[in-house]
Amino acid sequence: MNAHDAHPWIRLCRVDDIPRLGSRVVERAEGNLAVFRTAQDKVFALLDRCPHKAGPLSQGIVHGESVTCPLHGWQLGLEDGRARAPDEGCARRFPVRVDEGVVYLSLD
Repeated sequence: MNAHDAHPWIRLCRVDDIPRLGSRVVERAEGNLAVFRTAQDKVFALLDRCPHKAGPLSQGIVHGESVTCPLHGWQLGLEDGRARAPDEGCARRFPVRVDEGVVYLSLD
């Protein structure tokens, strides 16, 4: 991290602290975030609310680079938060980066 970073980064945890094919919840007054880890150890962060009926995405099933909402089966892309067709909607995405095994999150 350096002074030229576009986002203020918050140290969240180590990648290994997030279950593979699972998530970790970051609690916030403005709405919880779900931080996901794929089988290939990629890390993504979305608002922990499905755009359909506000289901907790953190309790969903991670597959590939998508998560399936546990309430009604909507599939959302982890990279962009967009619902997969035929469903429509989007969960807010938050920037994440991994540096030497440590996950950093930006709330901007």
